[in-house]
Amino acid sequence: MAVVLVVDDEQNQRNILKTILSAEGYETYVASSGEEALKTVRTYNPEVVLTDMKMEGMDGIELMETLISSMDHPPTIVMMTAFGTINTAINAMKKGAFDYLQKPLDKDNVLVVVSKALQMTELRRKNMELQQALYDKFSIDGIIGKSGVMKEVISVIRKVSHSPVTVLVLGESGTGKELVAKAIHYNSPRSSRHFTAINCAAIPESLLESELFGYEPGAFTGALTRKIGLFEATAGGTMFLDEVGDLPSMTQSKILRVLQEKEIRRVGGREAIKVDVRIIAATNKDLEKEMKNGKFREDLYYRLRVVTMEIPPLRDRREDIPELVHFFIQRYNNEFGKRIKGVDETAMKALVEYHWPGNVRQVESVIERALLMCESDTIRLKDIKSELRLSPQQGLLEIEIPDEGLNF
Repeated sequence: MAVVLVVDDEQNQRNILKTILSAEGYETYVASSGEEALKTVRTYNPEVVLTDMKMEGMDGIELMETLISSMDHPPTIVMMTAFGTINTAINAMKKGAFDYLQKPLDKDNVLVVVSKALQMTELRRKNMELQQALYDKFSIDGIIGKSGVMKEVISVIRKVSHSPVTVLVLGESGTGKELVAKAIHYNSPRSSRHFTAINCAAIPESLLESELFGYEPGAFTGALTRKIGLFEATAGGTMFLDEVGDLPSMTQSKILRVLQEKEIRRVGGREAIKVDVRIIAATNKDLEKEMKNGKFREDLYYRLRVVTMEIPPLRDRREDIPELVHFFIQRYNNEFGKRIKGVDETAMKALVEYHWPGNVRQVESVIERALLMCESDTIRLKDIKSELRLSPQQGLLEIEIPDEGLNF
């Protein structure tokens, strides 16, 4: 049952509203002042507060500001106002009120506004649950790796998450560069805003600029309407530029402008548009070599590498492999409805000693398939033979897995 609080210094008004709302099935409480309302909120935790604007002592505006500033999950607030103070009510909405009701109150209008306010409360709750789920999924503590090199990576993530600096993430394909970028974003003050990832190598050069910066009508054939680019859409959030080493030279200069001036221009547009976006870039290319070959701008390189993180390949942190294997077993047990307990000693030895050219992405693929093929409660070497083949030199494994579809 939804809980509603009515705050009004007129007893008759309180009684009428309580009767209307209780008859509709709402658990309704009343308070005669802002001070009493604060006590009632702490006791009953209402989802919606209907408050009169003009009251002795703490008025409706002060009550609203106190609730919003002092509570992690404040109720949705509706102002009740007389005709002469409608402008004040509108200003209250700019400060955080959901809506306002004009006196004398109309029963049907009251019920419609309260219903919409409850929907807003529920929407906010679901959004907060989603944000918490994203934080839990990409929390720093959730990054798998007890090896010395991964401890150093985690230490750097902690240090840079709460700053606005640009980060350059280096590492081989499949090491988890996007996972690191998400960990930085979802543990930063920008966590409630958008995280946008774009693979700079996957979009044709002719389309990349319009995707990033948007365009104006008539900018090119087929541009009939204005398009908002990813930088504008990510305002206040984080842009992850994967495979940044593949950016064409013209786009590199425009990215540099974003970093230096914090502004963009849509394709075909003249107006400079301010954007507040944190950039995290990643590449598996040697950018210093690319600079020497004239393929990457030196000034952009130094703007991107304010902080540089190198994600080690899996062969350099073999002690993390058992933990990764068990993590993926748990993930795909949940997804496939299976109950695989673990990996036997022989299979685990093989997995740990292999050199894993596809890194973590490849481990995930092997474990996913092993769970599908496994006929007992333990993964054995025979369960991964279709993915592995014996190496005469090592007596162990060489895995042949295509890159397509193995995203991590």
